[in-house]
Amino acid sequence: MNKKQKKVLIRIIISFVLLIVLRFIFGEEEPATDTMKVAKFLAYLVPYLIVGYDVLLKAFHGVKNRRPFDENFLMAIATVGAMMLSDYQEGCAVILFYQIGELFQSYAVGKSRKNISDLMDIRPDYAFIEKENGDLEKVDPDEVEIGSVIVVKPGEKVPLDGIVTEGSSSLNTAALTGESVPRDIKAGEEITSGCINLTGILKIKTTKEFGESTVSKILDLVENASSKKSRSEAFISRFAKVYTPAVCYAALALAVVVPVANFVMGHDPNWGIWVYRALTFLVISCPCALVISIPLSFFAGIGGASNAGVLVKGSSYLETLSMVKYVMFDKTGTMTEGVFEVTDIKAEGIDKDRLLELTAYAESYSTHPISLSLQKAYGKAIDKKRIGDVKEIGGKGVTAVIDGVTVAAGNYKLMDELGIKYTTCEDVGTIVYVAIDGKYSGHILISDRIKETAGAAISKLKHAGIKKTVMLTGDAKKAAEAVAAKLGIDQVYSELLPADKVSKVEEVLAQAGEKEKVAFVGDGINDAPVLTRADVGIAMGALGSDAAIEAADIVLMDDNPEKIAKAIKISKKCMNIVYENIYFAIGIKLICLALGAVGIANMWAAIFADVGVMVIAVLNAIRALYTKNL
Repeated sequence: MNKKQKKVLIRIIISFVLLIVLRFIFGEEEPATDTMKVAKFLAYLVPYLIVGYDVLLKAFHGVKNRRPFDENFLMAIATVGAMMLSDYQEGCAVILFYQIGELFQSYAVGKSRKNISDLMDIRPDYAFIEKENGDLEKVDPDEVEIGSVIVVKPGEKVPLDGIVTEGSSSLNTAALTGESVPRDIKAGEEITSGCINLTGILKIKTTKEFGESTVSKILDLVENASSKKSRSEAFISRFAKVYTPAVCYAALALAVVVPVANFVMGHDPNWGIWVYRALTFLVISCPCALVISIPLSFFAGIGGASNAGVLVKGSSYLETLSMVKYVMFDKTGTMTEGVFEVTDIKAEGIDKDRLLELTAYAESYSTHPISLSLQKAYGKAIDKKRIGDVKEIGGKGVTAVIDGVTVAAGNYKLMDELGIKYTTCEDVGTIVYVAIDGKYSGHILISDRIKETAGAAISKLKHAGIKKTVMLTGDAKKAAEAVAAKLGIDQVYSELLPADKVSKVEEVLAQAGEKEKVAFVGDGINDAPVLTRADVGIAMGALGSDAAIEAADIVLMDDNPEKIAKAIKISKKCMNIVYENIYFAIGIKLICLALGAVGIANMWAAIFADVGVMVIAVLNAIRALYTKNL
């Protein structure tokens, strides 16, 4: 508990003890004299004000600011009215139990917020820059420039993204990925900010400024997650705005209209009875359970997802995810490792090494995994001075002038576009056809490894109720179909340009029903338009490009496609809890309101209808935090 919650708890305990003492002193009987009546009123006023003064103040400020219709106003009117009718014990009990409910709700929100706020622990406080003389300078991460060498000691957070230049260690990535098993890292490998260095000293050459680093982007996503409300939350907000004034006017009608009608018809108006019923009606009608438990359910769901390594950017996306029936995937880096290796070189009229050299040079300006694999296979530094007139042709390949010769490297579409006759390769994998000075010179075969978890991910999606899985890729048909068959994906479209992927998503969107949503999972910069177009965009957070992560609604922090099914299960559990709370709260309220209006439900029943329902709804809501068994 925080300090504020502890103070409220102390007030509740003091008020509760005083109520027991006063009940023992005054008993249930009405005081015999006016002096004793005043003494009893003043005595009960003490515990009432101790526990409820802040509710009265909030109600006063609400009226003053012309926004009176909230739970504080309802509680203030109901309890003050009960005190005026000499129902001191009931008036004090209502405000006491209301504060108990509020304290419980505050504690539950704090508990659900903890899972998300734990992510804030990844924010680095400092970075050590290595100076030219070898000394370390402690600076703010914001001040570190790209290309600087930083030193991270055991136990410290990695402050910025970069490449390890020296040292090896184990990393705790739990705050980022939800994975408790440490990850080993060594020189030459990329390292992500936000993880904790466990064992060895690491020297890291930074590749991004702090504002563009992984940790900064994650924090931004988390901090803005609550701004995107779901339809259910929006409905409850609209409902409360109409509902609260309506019940206030209904209570006023009970307190005034019915007694006046009785008087006009010649009957006893029974003002005391009807005012008491109106006050009971107000307590019952308090919309706390709905107003608190629905946002709390979504907040808990987002917290539970983040603990599992899935970042959801807002409750609206969690709600949409629960309705997903079609899941579409990119291939490279999503269902495969994105680790390409040159596995074969076929050269015609040229040495294999020379063919690889020219191709690596032509592709050297690209950051595509295929280009990186060519440069890795070449294994030597690229001299940019030898390269000129580079032209990238989207979805087809690249042309460049190297050492005075024109090199074209890409897929068969590039060869067709340039009018170059080539020898077709039937091997499974990505084929880079190469032409030099307009003449076909051979091809390079590049293969990608399928992720170990990809097959299980497809199986789990089907068990989670997904109707259809689709893979979209720019790779050759044979390679794409081989991967799809191995994983059990229902349908595959190959040799697609980025614009073609958007068209395929739109086709599936047209097929899906109104309540059946489409999710797309991708990782590359060319996936950004598709991620935006789908009902739910899911990006790979560890290897994914900044553009993909920015465009996506949900980010998988460890690039494990199995987490997609888990995210869907979390969303469904969350939505079930939301609907349970809506039906339960509204149902109990309506029943108790009807009973209160006809005098069957008294103020104690009203306390259950308000505080009891709220506590049950909040307890139900925080179940969304627990996702381990999903």
